[in-house]
Amino acid sequence: MKAKTLRKNKVNVITLGCSKNLVDSEVLMGQLRANDFDVVHESNRNDASVVIINTCGFIDNAKQESIDTILHYAKKKEKGYIDKLIVTGCLSERYKPELEREITNVDAYFGTRDLPYLLKTLGADYKHELLGERLLTTPKHFAYLKISEGCDRPCSFCAIPLMRGTHVSRPVEELVEEARKLAASGTKELLLIAQDSTYYGLDLYKERRLASLLSALSDVEGIGWIRLHYAFPSGFPEEVLDVMRERENICKYIDIPLQHVSDHMLKSMRRGTTEEKTMQLIDRFREKVPGIALRTTLITGYPGETEADHEAMLQFVSKVRFDRLGVFTYSHEENTHAYQLEDDVPQDLKQARAEAVMAVQQEISEDINSKKVGQVFKVLFDRKEGDHFVGRTEFDSPEVDNEVLVSAADHYVRVGDFAQIRVKSTAAFDLFGEPV
Repeated sequence: MKAKTLRKNKVNVITLGCSKNLVDSEVLMGQLRANDFDVVHESNRNDASVVIINTCGFIDNAKQESIDTILHYAKKKEKGYIDKLIVTGCLSERYKPELEREITNVDAYFGTRDLPYLLKTLGADYKHELLGERLLTTPKHFAYLKISEGCDRPCSFCAIPLMRGTHVSRPVEELVEEARKLAASGTKELLLIAQDSTYYGLDLYKERRLASLLSALSDVEGIGWIRLHYAFPSGFPEEVLDVMRERENICKYIDIPLQHVSDHMLKSMRRGTTEEKTMQLIDRFREKVPGIALRTTLITGYPGETEADHEAMLQFVSKVRFDRLGVFTYSHEENTHAYQLEDDVPQDLKQARAEAVMAVQQEISEDINSKKVGQVFKVLFDRKEGDHFVGRTEFDSPEVDNEVLVSAADHYVRVGDFAQIRVKSTAAFDLFGEPV
């Protein structure tokens, strides 16, 4: 047993999963700080008396990572390195009874909407006046802004509604106020996130209000970039494109997860669209917002996916030439509509198909990048790493997209600031440049 040197009022928060989970952790830490707790995020030191793990339960790999993390800290608790272990988030929302039965060395499990109860367990009060205030874990120059919670879509493969509930939009005024506070503390880029940003406003205002939200956020002084993520293709409010074209600080960038293109796959996935409608939407994006960067995600190995379906996806990627693209292999999730289907594509074939899609995308990205040599881009610099300053153009989101590298030996740029950078050379997923 380790001799106790723990700080009784110190909490270490561990975040797994997506940016939406990260915002939840930031809100949790803001509440703890307001209750006079000493709070750290993903600290490697063993001096916190309490560890809170904010879990992900999205797909198999994410669930396994969450379980492994819980077991890791449960062992630390057994050895006396921590006093209290709390688990929250999507995995415990979805599997709380099983987790309580299998991993007993956890003090309490909470779901995705149990923050007041979690705080109460620690002797803290939920402070309603802190609405929108949080302790940022990102560099202060960019922040995620969660515009809604939950999802009303019936997608066959997705377990998110099981963990996050139905769609709930946050009021425009509340989001604008949060954006103002973030801007006042140095935030220059807002990354709008939701389970489904296309649906924003329908529950509150009985109409889609994403365009008016973007306009209102665009007026917030100090915000240089606003970036739109997770737009569902069916029912996309096209007035958003007008605002994007007209407002200089709204990035010409949309993250629109399409998942597949084969009509019979889309029907089985319950996506509410077709290949023809998808192509028409992409054409309107590019017509209304010249130069727009499109990011998508696709799924390989969904039940019943044939070689012909896979070939259709490859041809689609080649034809559309997305600026950015990611691929998931299908995960057979309990209590989803697709769970009734046979998971009939072997995992190695799912992976091979995913790699084939990414090989096509790598060639596309390399070609698109090569045409940027000599051009000048506005770049926001996130960090200094090794011998380079590392930043992004308006066409790139943190962690998932391309980066711009500037030699630190030859040039200086200030992290957290914008700079004009001329591209000197390129790679498949990176640009190399110098300040103008």
